[in-house]
Amino acid sequence: MIRSPLIPALALSASLIVGSAGAALAHTPLFSCYDNGDGTVLCEAGFSDGSSAAGVSVRVLDGAGDVIKESTMDANSEFIFDMPDGDYSVQFDAGEGHSIDVPADEIY
Repeated sequence: MIRSPLIPALALSASLIVGSAGAALAHTPLFSCYDNGDGTVLCEAGFSDGSSAAGVSVRVLDGAGDVIKESTMDANSEFIFDMPDGDYSVQFDAGEGHSIDVPADEIY
């Protein structure tokens, strides 16, 4: 049987193409915050592929953009904090292209 050096090269190229397709189908972050009505805010997060957001960084920022509180999403992909006075926002940060900011006026 004659072996062609082209076959292994084609197999390698095909595996690289298939492997990089997963990166193109990256999951989208999902993040929402709700006023609990008791002076606290509940934020929930996850990803469009169903994966957990546990351990992802989350920050509460004041109106000037300074960090008031910094934490991570808990094992249930939740974060609860005391509602600050004045203007604020909540930032979910799972890395480049996976960050969401929720301003206080969108928290109900």
